[in-house]
Amino acid sequence: MDQLIYKNYVNILRNELVPALGCTEPIAIAYATAKAVSILGYRPEHIIMYCSGNIVKNVQGVTVPNSGGLKGIEAAAILGAIGGDANKELQVLEGISEEAIEETTKLLGTGYCQNFLKEGVANLYIQAIVSAGGHSAEVVIENTHTGIVCIKKDGKELFANFIKEKNNTTDRNKMFLNVSDIIEFANTVRLEDICDVISKQIKMNSSISEEGLKGNYGACVGKTLLDVYGDDIKVRAKARAAAGSDARMSGCSLPVVINSGSGNQGMTASLPVIEYAKEIGASEELLYRALVVSNLIALHQKKYIGNLSAYCGAVSAACGSGAAITYLYGGTYEEISRTIINTIANVGGIICDGAKPSCAAKIASAVDAAIVGHYMSINGHVFGNGEGIVQENVEHTIKNIGYVGRVGMKSTDIEILNIMLHENLVNEKSDENAKS
Repeated sequence: MDQLIYKNYVNILRNELVPALGCTEPIAIAYATAKAVSILGYRPEHIIMYCSGNIVKNVQGVTVPNSGGLKGIEAAAILGAIGGDANKELQVLEGISEEAIEETTKLLGTGYCQNFLKEGVANLYIQAIVSAGGHSAEVVIENTHTGIVCIKKDGKELFANFIKEKNNTTDRNKMFLNVSDIIEFANTVRLEDICDVISKQIKMNSSISEEGLKGNYGACVGKTLLDVYGDDIKVRAKARAAAGSDARMSGCSLPVVINSGSGNQGMTASLPVIEYAKEIGASEELLYRALVVSNLIALHQKKYIGNLSAYCGAVSAACGSGAAITYLYGGTYEEISRTIINTIANVGGIICDGAKPSCAAKIASAVDAAIVGHYMSINGHVFGNGEGIVQENVEHTIKNIGYVGRVGMKSTDIEILNIMLHENLVNEKSDENAKS
């Protein structure tokens, strides 16, 4: 394999598969305020947050981890500012004290933290401004959850664009991703180059899945699947991934290893594969190589869509899982490609209406489609060229769904946000349209 591509693939896995505590959008907000406070040098008297619509959408309905059940931008921002450790980045809220939670609860709704929607910016955009004693500090995060692109103190720029340029370089490297090379890389990668990140994904994501099955988190999607449908491998694969999301979306403090900036996607790309590997008695080496396939296939699709959009990322992650399950069974390039095409053709239209407990059900549906796509593929069946967005090969089909997610669903994203933020206004407009 070309060594430039090999190194890029290793770097992509190392940059993308990192631990995060809780849903990554509220964590990114907490990281921004914690970082701003570290620049300010002392406790802020006031916080102002400007966030993009997709950040608002993904924070509104999800529990902030280690917060005692608090939800929303204000809770994440205040908790990060008062008790967060910016040095821990996506684990910024690890070790939060009870005092910090109590203080955050008291400050909610007092005007201590003001939140505003920022339009005309990247889908992933967070601006945190903290002030005290006539001084201020500002941190801007853009494109990735830890991608700080600007730091200011008292209006003077201390730092700009370095990390932004670094992230753009990583994005350019993702353009090397394609299904054929991903399979070749998985077949030939030296395990010592990826063992630490993959082993961490297996351990962390399995732990939160176990917790989700033991506890009563969210709507208990994972537990419901097992209770109703039994413990067949096809059910267990869905239930494991859903249970991890049940726990994560409802504030479980266990960390997970993410994919495409998302814990839900990290769990969807890994837990079904781990379960199938157990079922067939796959070796540890084969499991590691299959998880390489899953993670990179998921990232390959998201490079066209972006980390945040109206397109549910569980679908791209489930495509990765389906491809990896086919790989576990010795699938060829053609069979793996058919699995991806079958999955996209089935559930490519699931919308993202924010991070919340129902994400677990969407994960279960997406993984189910991937499993169906796998069994169709190994039996020689695939949706054909010209059927909807499916084209003559897997790369064109992936590009098509990427275009739909990035461009075609822009207006969908706006309407979802309008509904979430102005539900009564939307209902009034609907009533007026119905009368006319």
